[in-house]
Amino acid sequence: MIDPDGYRPNVGIILMRDDGRLFWARRVHRDGWQFPQGGMNSDETPLEAMYRELQEETGLLPEHVELLHSTPGWLRYRLPSRCVRQGEKPRCIGQKQVWFLLRLVACESNVRLDANEKPEFDRFRWVDYWYPLEHVVHFKRDVYTRALCHVAPAARVLAGNEAVPEPAFPAPLGEARSRRQA
Repeated sequence: MIDPDGYRPNVGIILMRDDGRLFWARRVHRDGWQFPQGGMNSDETPLEAMYRELQEETGLLPEHVELLHSTPGWLRYRLPSRCVRQGEKPRCIGQKQVWFLLRLVACESNVRLDANEKPEFDRFRWVDYWYPLEHVVHFKRDVYTRALCHVAPAARVLAGNEAVPEPAFPAPLGEARSRRQA
């Protein structure tokens, strides 16, 4: 399913422990690390897609997590031209995502990367809150920045200011505007 502008609806999952550290996973057969994410089916809401993707990619069920926050709408990123499949109709130029911040309430042993027939990830670790911004593939950095900045206040409520400090970089333009208006 691709929208008229060429973006594929998708959900992103920021899974956090109580100490503010985030779930960071390595793609199978690649050296790329990222948050869990995945496309939406045409009959799903973003919330339904998020819980399906969470189970498919991490083995976690809804009772293993607590929903803390989400972005109010779509955050978009474009794919590099080398990743856009030429000749396909409709043409997908990127992803539009709703991001969810989840708190892990179950034991870490419930994480099962092999819960799906075709695992997405082969390894995971827990990283500091802003770590992903320096380590995700370059074309996702802006959307990761916007998502993490948006959910940071909710993350601070759980983990505290020390675990989720103010970012050491200027906030994205939309985030800076909303802070000034508040």
